[in-house]
Amino acid sequence: LLLPAAATAVYKQWIPNTNFETASNWDKGRVPCASDVVHFEKDKVVSVFVGSAYALTDMYLPLNGEFVLAAGAGFTAFDGSWDPGCDSGGTVKFADAEQHSWFDPTLWQDVFPSGELRPSGRMFSVDEERVPCRYDDVIFPAETSFRINTDSSQQVIHLRSISVMGQELSTPESWAGYLQGPSASLQFHGNGTLQVTGTGCPDKSGCACGNAPDGPRICAALLRASGKQCPVPVCQSPLQPLGHCCGVCGATISLDFTPDFDLQKYQDRLVQDLLSQPKYTGVQMAISKVHKAQTFLGIVSRSSTPLIQIVLIDDRAGAQTGTAAEQLAADIMDDVAQHGEALGISSGKMEVATGSTFSKQSGSHTLSRITAGTVMGLLFGLMFLGGILFLYRKGKLRLPALRISRTW
Repeated sequence: LLLPAAATAVYKQWIPNTNFETASNWDKGRVPCASDVVHFEKDKVVSVFVGSAYALTDMYLPLNGEFVLAAGAGFTAFDGSWDPGCDSGGTVKFADAEQHSWFDPTLWQDVFPSGELRPSGRMFSVDEERVPCRYDDVIFPAETSFRINTDSSQQVIHLRSISVMGQELSTPESWAGYLQGPSASLQFHGNGTLQVTGTGCPDKSGCACGNAPDGPRICAALLRASGKQCPVPVCQSPLQPLGHCCGVCGATISLDFTPDFDLQKYQDRLVQDLLSQPKYTGVQMAISKVHKAQTFLGIVSRSSTPLIQIVLIDDRAGAQTGTAAEQLAADIMDDVAQHGEALGISSGKMEVATGSTFSKQSGSHTLSRITAGTVMGLLFGLMFLGGILFLYRKGKLRLPALRISRTW
């Protein structure tokens, strides 16, 4: 029973650190040497991992912080002897660690449970899912320190597990015990509270990521890192996938599903039977369950509809941008038309935007639903008018007299 959950588990690893040995953590871009004066801002809270022994001329410490020392690590006073490569000396300041946000997609990477980087391959994630989702496992690498801002639009940020300093915390009790320790308040700050559940997604049709409330925060962080604006797409009318910050060229498919639908099996089917074909070498795919807000007469309702979203992009350029993704989307829609019922798919809708066309829509089963709804609406209207006419002729309904005012 645990195998499916293990197969679909997603591990995301935090990239920045506050290690003493990391050159980018110092204002001069190098690790302090013996003749330097090390300076930590007194009002900046920080946790710093130290992996080696250092001789220093002087060091100013913060009012609230910690050094996490590896075996054999520590500090000694510089005795004034010559140190090769450290002739000048001076003040070296530790960089501000408050700037790193939990909801910055550029600060996370997909890894294997061992922490080894997972190759990007043919699959990608929309921006909201690049940040840890509610059923993901989070890894902070062993022998590293960090400081992370958890400001959120949600009071609680749910996770499956958290690994810190080589220790996996996968139960609410173990995580609560860690939060009571001395390091947690130095590593995490902000109004969002991290909570470990120890449970994976319970639904075989998949689970929504849960980061939608922080979507604006995610996009703001992403655009801040990329120059505060989305890149200009080649296609004339780009698509806007749910959970993605910028428009894309290619194709999106929205699938309505039944209780028989299995997201992992369907993803494997698409990858093995379609995406792996040589003609789709340059195509990438993202697939996940999302919640689409319902609208009526242009008014957004509080309720939402779950659906399976497939996003397809390709590496073609110019007028050919998105054309390979369009062809793959058409093949997927044909497969839905032929095998949708057996796969647990009740209907699907495709949208396309390429370098040579405006975005366009086509559907499987969706069109027939719209047509049926229109016919039913017309029949209901005719029956209503016929009922009024019948009651009027029977004398059971009187229409108000129409008075015409005289002209002046």
